[in-house]
Amino acid sequence: QVQLVESGGGLVQAGGSLRLSCAASGRSFRGYGMGWFRQAPGKKRELVADITSGGSTWYADSVKGRFTISRDFTANTVSLQMNSLKPEDTAVYYCAASRTTWPQYDYRGQGTQVTVSS
Repeated sequence: QVQLVESGGGLVQAGGSLRLSCAASGRSFRGYGMGWFRQAPGKKRELVADITSGGSTWYADSVKGRFTISRDFTANTVSLQMNSLKPEDTAVYYCAASRTTWPQYDYRGQGTQVTVSS
């Protein structure tokens, strides 16, 4: 059974940092792009970062310069380092795997809540 399990969410003050991790199991995701979405209440789901199987990265303008995505092929994990957090970063963050073009994806985790207080 394929699973993506996120961890590392929580409550942090504005300006703080969090590191999200996603553990993938059930198959190798070496040939997949990996990404992080977020969705805040009443807002559309937003792709915030992705990383290709070759290691190329993309970031949404809203997080560029503050968030860093990385992946470990051996451990089958992908991480999102989030610095200089803002209240508008508050959302449920989802890890996803895609063999097609974002924002389409093949697998997605259950999400982890990130809350940034002002």
